[in-house]
Amino acid sequence: MKRNWAELVDAVRESGQYPTRAEAERVTRVVLSALGGHVTGDERVALARALPEQAARVVAGQIPATRPLTAAEFVESVAARIEGATTATARWDVSSVLSALPHWAGDELVDRILAQLPPGYALLFGRAELMPTA
Repeated sequence: MKRNWAELVDAVRESGQYPTRAEAERVTRVVLSALGGHVTGDERVALARALPEQAARVVAGQIPATRPLTAAEFVESVAARIEGATTATARWDVSSVLSALPHWAGDELVDRILAQLPPGYALLFGRAELMPTA
């Protein structure tokens, strides 16, 4: 059974300890919108399929980024989209949303998404950053 938008927002609200549902929903939209521009190809399609319909539209409706942002640049781009946000609060917001995604998308898809993104994103998804061995 596919979960709905309210369940995703509730998961983000719990993860980020947001005082209101509206705040959790706003953060969820902003972060998924930013992510949608950076996940491409089959992974983007699979992510959209795995998410509730409203979230899928937010992800799929983004124009692909011309260049991948580093994890720090990604957080800064989210900070710029949220009124009054700092880099620290944006990092919290990003992690609150991205750490909820494996529950919907599954670990295998998240692994594929992380393989597509520059190093540093794993921590935003609530995972350890695994460094390739030499």
